[in-house]
Amino acid sequence: MKKKYFLNANIIDPHNSIDELGGLIISEEGKIEAVGKKVNKNNIPSREKFIDLNGKHIFPGLVDMRVFVGEPGYEYKENFRTLSNAALSGGVTSVVTMPNTDPVIDNVSIVDFLKRRGRDKSKINIFPAASLTKNLEGTNMTEFGLLKKKGIIGFTDGTKTIQNTRLMSRIMKSAYDLDCLIMQHAEDYELSKNGMVNDGIVSTKLGLQGIPDISEKIIIERDLSLLEDFNCRYHISQVSSAKSVELINQKKNEINFTTGVSINNLSLNENDIGDFKTFLKLSPPLRTEDDRLSLIKAINNDLIDVIVSDHKPEDEESKRITFSQAATGASGIETLLPLTLELFHNGSVKLFKLIELLTSNPAKILKIDKGNLSIGSDADFCIVDIFKPWIVKKEKIVSKSKNTCIEDKKLQGLTMKTFVKGEELFKI
Repeated sequence: MKKKYFLNANIIDPHNSIDELGGLIISEEGKIEAVGKKVNKNNIPSREKFIDLNGKHIFPGLVDMRVFVGEPGYEYKENFRTLSNAALSGGVTSVVTMPNTDPVIDNVSIVDFLKRRGRDKSKINIFPAASLTKNLEGTNMTEFGLLKKKGIIGFTDGTKTIQNTRLMSRIMKSAYDLDCLIMQHAEDYELSKNGMVNDGIVSTKLGLQGIPDISEKIIIERDLSLLEDFNCRYHISQVSSAKSVELINQKKNEINFTTGVSINNLSLNENDIGDFKTFLKLSPPLRTEDDRLSLIKAINNDLIDVIVSDHKPEDEESKRITFSQAATGASGIETLLPLTLELFHNGSVKLFKLIELLTSNPAKILKIDKGNLSIGSDADFCIVDIFKPWIVKKEKIVSKSKNTCIEDKKLQGLTMKTFVKGEELFKI
């Protein structure tokens, strides 16, 4: 690999507190050799060719903490190859994959298979999560210690929630003893039973069973109470309501925990569902505009640590049916960055803060050396024209499944190139 020089770029790297016009040098080994304002035309060898980025932005490769991949078992929805291509087109270079596969990622042999497949077929960094309980049944814990030794980055039941409080306390105690990360999808099943959309005016108008915001708050409240006794690494996968934010605000200075939010809940609200748009059937559901605004405020108040795509590809047959029968979830990894940039363009959140929630914060929670432009680290980064306008078109979606919830939406901000270990793997 030849040494690469990028000049005249707006570089943002929250991990190293860099927000400046400068350059980037990539070594022959695909590592970051130099970065920042000290890298300019005057201090690189005159014989070397360089790429003038004319003020475009360089961000560390995005780290997406919540991605569903169909392999093994649901390859017709998504596989490692198609996931990689979709991620790279959106500037994402590292992902945490959920264990909701067939078979479930709950034992060492499946992890070995998954790592081999990821290594052979994926161009991005795959960090697999294993399930909290055997077969996602919410009754028997998986072998945290053995799975962690095999390279499991964290534990979650994906779209399912641990309902049994005694079991959750045992999980937290084991996680504390073994220094494991627990990622909880917060939803009380009794309160959300048969629910499909947010409980409120829209659910009444559409005649659909609602999911009340209290079902999320109750699980968060229970888990944070347990956390007072078992102070393990605990992450709330996605918050969606003002009530949850209020609770998090009360507890954030008392207990150590982290919080994520889906870009869908930051960008859309329940009114976008319109007349039964099944591509907007999500979990957690889209809530009110007041809830959405409270999530944005929570980001600015440092109550939310991470933004995720919640990329959940579904085949067309699972979505183009009646709302009650339709699968839950949306494809979103390739639109994560431009949708997040929308919050910058409309003045809601500063750009530096948004990039922090997409890069250094998730890497810190996961304890991985990604999401930064540190000297000596792998050169995983993306070049972005944050002002480039474009329209989301189903036929141009790279993911194998096209179930985007923002079809025909006008966005501003496009990934021009993505590099992993110094190698250009995507170009517009």
